Amino acid sequence: VFCACDKLTSVTIPDSVTEIGQCAFAECTSLTSVTIPDSVTKIDDSAFQTCTSLTSVTIPDSVTEIGDHAFCNCDNLASVTIGSGVTEIGRYAFSGCYNLTSVTIPNSVTEIGDHAFCNCDNLASVTIGSGVTEIGASAFYYCTGLETVNYRGTEAQWAQISMKNNYDELKNAVIVYNYTGE
Repeated sequence: VFCACDKLTSVTIPDSVTEIGQCAFAECTSLTSVTIPDSVTKIDDSAFQTCTSLTSVTIPDSVTEIGDHAFCNCDNLASVTIGSGVTEIGRYAFSGCYNLTSVTIPNSVTEIGDHAFCNCDNLASVTIGSGVTEIGASAFYYCTGLETVNYRGTEAQWAQISMKNNYDELKNAVIVYNYTGE
């Protein structure tokens, strides 16, 4: 729809929209701000891919799915708030978001897709909800700054999570179990 629109700097999605379609705002390199209403239930594949000027995004509780590559290569994305309705974070969803320093994955999320946060070099801490049952291959690969994983479940629950290959960054981080902070 607005793909590669390099003049678009801000967008407020109308309340009548229920899904942000595939590649809707991909490569809108001047987009700095987006407002997503509570009517949206899905952010489709590559919806905001390579929006290199986007610095923050709040995903409302109404959203249940963040598609593959949804915010991939948003170089300047430093702040992400993931709503409590999200159950699935797609493959490469936030891959290459170099300025992201922390992220909180709510308890509603059951699956973190392959490569979801890979190449987020400055990601220092991640909070993972107790609902997560699967962490995909290389989900945090090349997150070389990852120091702390705050896990909202028990050590026994953590041990039950299916983790695919290339998860050394998680193994090397300090894991805080039964985390109750924000």
